[in-house]
Amino acid sequence: MPKLNRDGVNIHYEVHGSGPPLLLTHGYSSTSAMWQGQIAALSKQHKLILWDMRGHGQSDYPNDAAAYSEALTVGDMAALLDMAGAKSAIVGGLSLGGYMSLAFVRTHPQRVRALLIIDTGPGFKKDEARDAWNKRAHETGDRFEREGLEVLKSFSRERSSVVHRDASGLARAARGMLTQRDAGVIETLPHIKVPALVVVGADDTPFLAASDYMAAKIPGAKKVVIPAAGHAVNIDQPQAFIDAVLPFLDGLRRQRASDKMAAS
Repeated sequence: MPKLNRDGVNIHYEVHGSGPPLLLTHGYSSTSAMWQGQIAALSKQHKLILWDMRGHGQSDYPNDAAAYSEALTVGDMAALLDMAGAKSAIVGGLSLGGYMSLAFVRTHPQRVRALLIIDTGPGFKKDEARDAWNKRAHETGDRFEREGLEVLKSFSRERSSVVHRDASGLARAARGMLTQRDAGVIETLPHIKVPALVVVGADDTPFLAASDYMAAKIPGAKKVVIPAAGHAVNIDQPQAFIDAVLPFLDGLRRQRASDKMAAS
């Protein structure tokens, strides 16, 4: 399987199909396998780039805690686009993957053509709320150290069957990637200048208000709430998820074709 070497850390990735690049990032403690049910539909018209974040799945699990951070994850995403020969891409993800996509557009706005934000929170403006989130993230890391991969069985149904080599990377990722340092990402939302689609499962209660907030704050953003779906909306309702995403992607393709005609 192909690997991208990032200063000695090997990042697992897959590329499917051809066309406008689409980079999707999985959630915390999941892997790129969570998108398996969408590969066929999304790669028909796009170069679909999937990957495992450091500490997850088939990527490396570096021992150094400093090898896990938001900045390094954003750097991994940029390097994946470089590997694919993509100056810009549609960038999206679920949960932590969606948050990292927002962090990516904050750092590399010129490299993002559109955003696909799924079952995601944009961070916190208030220090107290962020501190509470970070406390839970550290507790999650501690649990993985104590109990190993058994912890996954107490998470969602989707994550109970996820394959990781061991729990060490998840513990370090919880402390270095799941934690948040400031309000930079949430404060970026009003300044996003690309089309955005916010998708959330109707039963994903903790993320409903966050999805409303992002849809309101990102200029021109569209929002879809998918019935009978929880936090892993693309797994709970795969067809409804594709039915929500494909019209958005088709609209981007039509706009791109129109822009090319206007420029010629």
